[in-house]
Formats: sequence, structure tokens, C-alpha cells
Amino acid sequence: MPLPSIVRKVHVNVPFCMLNESYLDFVLENRINPEIGLDARALDGVEDSVFGKCAGALAENGASVSFHGPFVDLSPGSIDPEIRKVSRKRFEQVLRLVPIFRPKTVVCHTGYEELRHGYMLDQWLENSLAAWRWFADELNALGTRLVIENVFEPGPENLLPLLESLKGRDVGFCLDVGHQSAFSRSSLRKWLDVLGSYLRQLHLHDNRGDSDSHLAMGKGGIEFHILFEFLRQHSGIQPLITLEPHVDDDLGPSLFYLEEHWPWGRNCK
Repeated sequence: MPLPSIVRKVHVNVPFCMLNESYLDFVLENRINPEIGLDARALDGVEDSVFGKCAGALAENGASVSFHGPFVDLSPGSIDPEIRKVSRKRFEQVLRLVPIFRPKTVVCHTGYEELRHGYMLDQWLENSLAAWRWFADELNALGTRLVIENVFEPGPENLLPLLESLKGRDVGFCLDVGHQSAFSRSSLRKWLDVLGSYLRQLHLHDNRGDSDSHLAMGKGGIEFHILFEFLRQHSGIQPLITLEPHVDDDLGPSLFYLEEHWPWGRNCK
């Protein structure tokens, strides 16, 4: 079954190595806008010519691109300076690719975990802000926006100081509704009430609240109607929407669900 035309209006997450090795033809044939995931394998193992060839094919096809920055074991706010060095190195590798792909955004995790960092929050916040200020400035100079995503944060108040301090650098918030459902102690409505003004990107997938299972939209228990009603009431907030299916068969159902519930009017074609 062909994908609905709303696929042109959203991004779809795909790790670079999967894109390059298996999915590029599918992405091009279906006019998909990729959110390209960059991990250690891609950053350390792929030659510039390979990145350039992929970027050229996407540009020729008229694709809009965004990046998901590396995150596994990274901690930009770490108390350990050596860990901060490794984290910065990964972000420097991302910066090298920005002029090649010209992504609209780079989505990053803070690495914050309450049990691990809560007792040293002030120092963690100071270190984290130093990293994000540098990275945001570098990205802004290249015409790309830094967007910070919620993962294990218990509530929006954990991200609010970061976003408030970075406001002058046009850093946005990426609301991952799956992470909010699986890991947060605060409601979706509270996340929107507190951080809605910073909302610049959405990661949409579903789960049943017990794990980050990345189901197709409508297959779990996430109350998407709360999100869509917020977007309808705040029409000036139009975040970039990214779908995050973890199996191929979940892409189509999520697109059809989103087409049916598109918050900015029925005419989503």
C-alpha cells in the first residue's frame, strides 16, 4: 500500500548506517524526509565521500533532513572532565556533517538521570550549559537549530532551567511522547503547559506506559488528543514532526493515524 501524502510533511527517524545500507532507495522512492541518527559506528566508520553521496541523493530528491545526535553513554554535564571531552568529540563529529546535509535541527539528549545526577545538580547544570551553549552557537552559525529532547527526566522542571538559560540561542525543546509516557512522573498536559512555548520538534510513537516500545501511533495508550488539542489552541507553535517506528510495518499505520488527526486542519495534503 502506498504511503499517504502526509509523509511529505513529517520526518522519519532512521540511523545513518541503516539508511545507507538498506533504506536509501525506499526513502527516495517514497519522498521521505529522514531524521538521520548518528551513532559511533557512523561517526567513526563512514568516509566523507559516503556521507556526501547520500546527502546529494537526498538533496536531489528534495528531501528535508534533520539529525539525531549521538547519545549512548554520553554525558555533556558530567562531573568527570574526560567524559565531557568524549561527549564534545562526538558533537564535533556531528558539526562536520552539518554543511554536508544541512539539517533543519539536531536533536540531542541531555544525559540527565535523577538517581545519578540529582545530588550534584548545580555542577551538572553548569557543565551541561557550557556544552550546549557552545554547540548551539556552532549550529546557529551553520543555519541549524539545537533541539533538546526529554528522555529520563521525571518532569518538565528538569529541562526548564536549561531551556531558559539557552533561550537567547534559539534552542528548542523536542517532546518525545513515548519517553514522557514510559519514564516521566508528570502528565503530558503538564509537559506542554511548562515547556510548550519552547516546543520546536516532536518525536511521535506509542507505548503502554511500561516501556519505550515504539509502537505505531494508536496502538498503545498515549493520549495524543491532548497534544493535538494543544497544537490546535496554539497555532503559532508548529514543531517539526518526526515519527520513530522501530519496525517497518509501523510506519504506514502511524502516517495514516497522523493524517486522520492532523492538528492544523483537515486538509493535510
